[in-house]
Amino acid sequence: MAKDNKRKDGDKLKLIYYIVAIILIFAVPFASYNTKLRGTEEVIETGYSEFSKAVKEGRIKNVTIFDKKVEFEAEDSKGEVKKYKAARVLEDLAIVDKLDATNAEYKMEFTEPMNPFLSIILQMLSTFIMLFALWYFLSKILTKKMGDGGGVGPMSFGKSNAKIYVESTDGITFKNVAGQDEAKEQLTEIVDFLHNPKKYSAIGAKLPKGALLVGPPGTGKTLLAKAVAGEAKVPFFSISGSEFVEMFVGLGAAKVRDLFKQAHEKAPCIVFIDEIDTIGKKRDGSGLSGNDEREQTLNQLLSEMDGFEGNDGVVILAATNRPESLDPALLRPGRFDRRVPVELPDLLGREAILKVHAERIKKDPDIDYNAVARATAGASGADLANMINEAALRAVREGRDSMTQRDIEESVEVVLAGYEKKNAVISPKEKEIIAYHEVGHAIVAAKQTNSAPVHKITIVPRTSGALGYTMQVDEEEKFLMSREDLFNKIVTLTGGRSAEELIFSIRTTGASNDIEQATKLARAMVTRFGMSEEFGFVAMESVINPYLGGDTSLNVSPETAKKIDDEVQKIVEQAHEKAINIIRENIDAMHEISNYLLQKETITGEEFMEILKKYDE
Repeated sequence: MAKDNKRKDGDKLKLIYYIVAIILIFAVPFASYNTKLRGTEEVIETGYSEFSKAVKEGRIKNVTIFDKKVEFEAEDSKGEVKKYKAARVLEDLAIVDKLDATNAEYKMEFTEPMNPFLSIILQMLSTFIMLFALWYFLSKILTKKMGDGGGVGPMSFGKSNAKIYVESTDGITFKNVAGQDEAKEQLTEIVDFLHNPKKYSAIGAKLPKGALLVGPPGTGKTLLAKAVAGEAKVPFFSISGSEFVEMFVGLGAAKVRDLFKQAHEKAPCIVFIDEIDTIGKKRDGSGLSGNDEREQTLNQLLSEMDGFEGNDGVVILAATNRPESLDPALLRPGRFDRRVPVELPDLLGREAILKVHAERIKKDPDIDYNAVARATAGASGADLANMINEAALRAVREGRDSMTQRDIEESVEVVLAGYEKKNAVISPKEKEIIAYHEVGHAIVAAKQTNSAPVHKITIVPRTSGALGYTMQVDEEEKFLMSREDLFNKIVTLTGGRSAEELIFSIRTTGASNDIEQATKLARAMVTRFGMSEEFGFVAMESVINPYLGGDTSLNVSPETAKKIDDEVQKIVEQAHEKAINIIRENIDAMHEISNYLLQKETITGEEFMEILKKYDE
């Protein structure tokens, strides 16, 4: 610490020197220009004609003549002697003769003209010194801004921009990471090795050189890497893959070399490269990828990972949500030895994440986190953290000092569907159509077996564009879906359009999202899940990127694609027909529930089921 303080004091002293030097460079020319001003008395600036007039009238007491000005003392109209300054007219060659005719004292102070060539040299030299001092000063500031090893100065093109956290990482440990027990278990061994390397070297084992964290966005990959460093209590280098990307060929590779050089100097340590797919993409097999800079950077990274031993104490952690795009050479044993999946949390994981983020929030003691977790299937850790924060903000907006269950439930809807559009103006006719549409979904869902219970129905518009929605919440989490389960989901999705057709004999645009989801599910049943009698146990579609949207690619002939379209249409039509029959059988219940929804705008699942059960008796 004493060494660091001395270094900081030295840097402050240098900074003062730079500032003083720059001030002097600018101040000296102006100071020299006015060196001949005498005393602190007021000097009146006047014209040369006034000086000539004072000479003729004999009012001059003394004069100092310079190259381009004259300074003189003269009596004014009241007889008081004052100091004057005037620009000299160089053509007035008789100035000395005029002064000799008076009793005034005078002296002349002329400077010898400088050699023009020497004058130019001195001006260029002073300009160069000024620019160099300014450049050096700014480079020091920028380098200090990024911290040690930041490497952003004007002469640091080959320096890595890695941020170094020498004292752990802000106290983050595995306690701060919830819902990723399997990932933590795999990374715990790396922490143990960094703590007790002799235990492993005694048996001849080597530390894994690298671990690749893969998973969807927001699942906590970066947080896990920081937790590893926090548990191991070793220096932590953090850098994004995009920071290696440079315009000039070779600079990215130089940054990789500099990063590993710094890592070796601070070993044992952890190097974390976020979004490694930026520099680790597969190389073109023909060698004509058209990006030599990126390939050189990747080659240098591969070389560096081969160049250090497993017992050096340098561990490389990397994160990506596009593992399928990485170069095979990067994934082979000996480089990234471990692939750690960081998937979306399950029910228990979501509950644990909610509790971790709610620890720092003032809240009611009776909050049911399990109920919230069941309503947020498919949410990432970042989504859940956002929900807790939104709940706390809602409590503040309503003037309360603690978060409640209602705040969290409302925040779930905010994250999933957006805020309520309280000022939206919807005509009574459209509102009625929306109510029947949503009740159509709810009745179809409630009348099917193995369907998730209805949790809430609302016709309040949301900022996401939804004019209303029906929320279903499963009692327990499902990991497997049968053909019946998927078909029932499609039937529920067609329930809204079916209600519009039966009650109003119209088809509105409100079913656009339902149609999209129903078609997507039906196509997956045919092409990926083998649930079609027409095609059977055959996969005809593959998922390109499972972690970023799950885009698919169809690998069939045009004739087969036509048959797939026909089969998808057949499934959706069957589901639509089933939904119409369910609504027709429960038309009276639909009218009462829709009218109740129009009055209340939002009803709970319990209120919905209470009315529906009256018609089942």
